[in-house]
Amino acid sequence: MNQTIKCTVQQCKHHSHGKDVCSLAEILVGTHESNPTNSQCTDCKSFAVK
Repeated sequence: MNQTIKCTVQQCKHHSHGKDVCSLAEILVGTHESNPTNSQCTDCKSFAVK
């Protein structure tokens, strides 16, 4: 568990069950917008479905 990466997406295979943290050592954050202007424009590119 990586205590420094907080995550509440329980459908991700990297979610540490029982605690809202990620099991990865690092994550990649990206965007799906050409000109992101707010947090809704960003994505966790490390997400993988269970």
